[in-house]
Order: sequence, then C-alpha cells, then structure tokens
Amino acid sequence: MENFQSLVTVMPWTFIFTICNLFILAAALKHFLFKPVQKILDQRAAEVESTYQQAEEARQSAQTMQSEYEERLKGAYEEAGNIVRTANERASARTEEMLSEARAEVSAMKAKAQREIENDRRKAAGELKNDISALALDLAGKVVEKEIDAKTHGELIRDFIDRVGDVS
Repeated sequence: MENFQSLVTVMPWTFIFTICNLFILAAALKHFLFKPVQKILDQRAAEVESTYQQAEEARQSAQTMQSEYEERLKGAYEEAGNIVRTANERASARTEEMLSEARAEVSAMKAKAQREIENDRRKAAGELKNDISALALDLAGKVVEKEIDAKTHGELIRDFIDRVGDVS
C-alpha cells in the first residue's frame, strides 16, 4: 500500500517541476512551433488575398476590354452602315445621272428626227410642187396644141389626176 500511496500522494516539488516543465514546454512550442506556423499561415493568407486581388483586377480589366470591344464593334457597325448608305447614295446619284443623260440623248435624237422629218416633208413638198408645175405646164402645152372639147378636157383632167396620184 505504501507503494500505492506514493503514487497517489501529491509531492510539492514534483508538482512545481511538472508545472515548470509544462510552462517551458509551452513556451518552447509557442516559440518554435506556433510562431513559425502562424507566420506561414499569415503568408498563405497574404498570398490568397493577393491572388484574389489580382483576380479582381483581371476581371475589371476584362470588363473594361469587353466594353471597349463592344464600343469598337458598335462603331464598326455604324461605319459599315455609313459606308453602305454612302454607296447606295452614290449608286442612286449615278443612276439618276445616267437616266438624265439617256433622256437628254433621247430628246436630242427625237429633235433630230423631227428636223429630218420636217426637212424631208419640205423636200417632198418642193418636189411635189415641181412635179405639179411640170404636169401643169405639160397639160397647158397639150391644151395649146389641141383644140379642147369637153370629152378631151375630161380625159386630160383624169390623166392629170392619175399622174398626181402616182407621184404622191
């Protein structure tokens, strides 16, 4: 029992040394284990925070680039629309110009044809007058040669009308 009692009894010096060993061990663990581990954990937290900050900056940069891209794309669409509109306007103007030129040519050709028709009509009228004059002189010459009775006079008029009909 004495052996048992020695294990259960409280010995003050052993208790003090055990408590001191505990404090020394805690101080050593704190100095050699907890502070380096805490330092590593702080470094890791700083790295994670830095990574998050870089990711946020990259996201903001990507959003800025996207908005610039969209703005440029919008500008490109507007420029393409302006180019198409300008090309359509030029094509319309050229078409209108070509139509005006064609109308002017047609008008000139029509006026020329009218002048040619008028000249041909005058020429034909002049020739017809010359033919009628020649026929009238020929008829007058025949009338002078012959004595005209009513029957001969009718034949001469019919002959004259037939010749005028042939000429026209």
